[in-house]
Amino acid sequence: MGNVNRIFDLLQLYREEFSAKDCVFGYKKQGRWLHVSAGRYVSESDSISCALIASGLEPGDKVATIMNNMPEWNFLDMGILQAGCVHVPVYHSLSSDSYRFIFEDSGVKLIVVGCQNAYERVKPAVDGMDREIAVYSLELNSGPESWSEFLIKGNDPRLFDSLQSIRDQILPTDLATLIYTSGTTGHPKGVMLSHSNLVSNFKSVSLILGGMNVSRALSFLPLCHVYERMLNYMYQYLSISVFYVENPDRIRDCLKEVKPDMFCAVPRVIEKSYATILRKGKNLTGFRKPVFIWALKLGFKYEIETAQKPLNRLIFKIADLLVYRKWRLAFGNKVRFIVSGGAPLNPGLARVFWAAGMKVIEGYGLTETSPVIATGNFEPDGVHFGTVGKVLPGIEVRISSDGEILCRGPNVMMGYHNRSDKTAEAIDEDGWFHTGDIGELVHGKYLRITDRKKEIFKTSGGKYIAPQVVENKLKESPFIENILVIGENRNYPSALIAPNFEYLRSWCRAKGYEYTTDAGMINQEFVIERIQRDVSLLNLALDHPSQVRKFILMDQEWTVQTGELSFTMKVRRTYMQERFASQINTMYPSIPEVVLQKKAKKKKKRKNRKG
Repeated sequence: MGNVNRIFDLLQLYREEFSAKDCVFGYKKQGRWLHVSAGRYVSESDSISCALIASGLEPGDKVATIMNNMPEWNFLDMGILQAGCVHVPVYHSLSSDSYRFIFEDSGVKLIVVGCQNAYERVKPAVDGMDREIAVYSLELNSGPESWSEFLIKGNDPRLFDSLQSIRDQILPTDLATLIYTSGTTGHPKGVMLSHSNLVSNFKSVSLILGGMNVSRALSFLPLCHVYERMLNYMYQYLSISVFYVENPDRIRDCLKEVKPDMFCAVPRVIEKSYATILRKGKNLTGFRKPVFIWALKLGFKYEIETAQKPLNRLIFKIADLLVYRKWRLAFGNKVRFIVSGGAPLNPGLARVFWAAGMKVIEGYGLTETSPVIATGNFEPDGVHFGTVGKVLPGIEVRISSDGEILCRGPNVMMGYHNRSDKTAEAIDEDGWFHTGDIGELVHGKYLRITDRKKEIFKTSGGKYIAPQVVENKLKESPFIENILVIGENRNYPSALIAPNFEYLRSWCRAKGYEYTTDAGMINQEFVIERIQRDVSLLNLALDHPSQVRKFILMDQEWTVQTGELSFTMKVRRTYMQERFASQINTMYPSIPEVVLQKKAKKKKKRKNRKG
């Protein structure tokens, strides 16, 4: 592999070792999948670098991009970085206030958006600022902000000499990117990552594939998020063709069309895929239904080591012939590896997917750690279900006295932009980054995350509750799509539950119930009772103080667009508790009501004794 020390050194691989590659990136246009060759990747990136130089931008200047996953994201990324500028990727659906804060805080000098719709949202934020910033849209090819005219500026051959001179002076320790984290309260913080931060990470993560033959990957998580971005670099480093899904609603179709060997996802994507499999299985009739249930139960008991024993191999082969191979068809029939990150994955789901021939490994990290700290791998003893795997080579991890995970290594950020106070809070004098996550080392080598330090709460009875643990357990119910557990300073935990409406509709059809609307069904007594049955059963696996006593069913799916989920598909806890405060309060009776309930119970007991 070529000498890659700076992110844009990846481009040199496509000038030399991978120069004959005809599909570096794949994308869909007007119903057809098209490819970007190595030659085009290099030339487009160089053109952007030269145009930036011709426009007067200098090393260290900030350039923001706002676009969906597409090959052009990479052209701009490499073009910005090898011109010595700093890439500031931003989510495409922020508010004007959020855009304005990021643009002002970072000091961006130029903004490139992927479509006209984004251009119209960004322009008002820029117009309200006290300095002029050029905004270009890849779709807008007329007027003063014409992207094609901008690129023409870079056609002077002399600019390539300037570009080479700039490239030669860029150090691995130089700032490469500013990534603004989506905070739950207040303004986001700009995480400063150097070239070496990200390069060290994608090089280490590339080792998890262990030289296995992987030729195609599907990409649908936002490239502006550090998780997918780092993996995007890893794919390029290993010469894996990346196919972009611009619309996440079309993941299933794209899996069948592209037939990738692997993809990366957040647990919610895996949970939804499993729910679809489960729904179809429970709708089977005749002999096929008990066979499906047998294979499902078998999958939940899957152990990597014992599955290789002769008798177990035969049993799983039978299950594969009868059931599992049909599951793989829904994923394009080629998927062998799935990387899960961003939140804890239910260990049972990981076992089921392994049994079905789709090996799921978990990874863990933060934007501030570029991002991966630990991950499973495909070497012997490389996966332990219920953990996020082993700490990456070259990275140190220790657990503090209060259970917090601390990390030190080449992946730890340079600091927070313009926030030296927050940097000092996050990174101590010995260089340990305080993650804010609570965890433990299983068998001394596998990292297990138990919860966010700030999210653990104490009930009024003094019991500490780790909400993610409770939520992950209750999401084993196919009726539950998403859940938020509450109970800080209350006398018991309760929950807001977003039902899996697709599964609920299927269940109603099978039971002969008329399905009206989502909002109408959550008030039906038989629906509430059915979900209560699952909650009560799953509660038995939890300590008594952690068991959910009451819940409210929500009348719509939680999404990024409607505000319940962050861009990384996590429930926005503070926002949700504020937004639904009145509903939450109904699950906690006032003191007089509690007294009345106790009196009523005592009265009932006396009556029963008399009876």
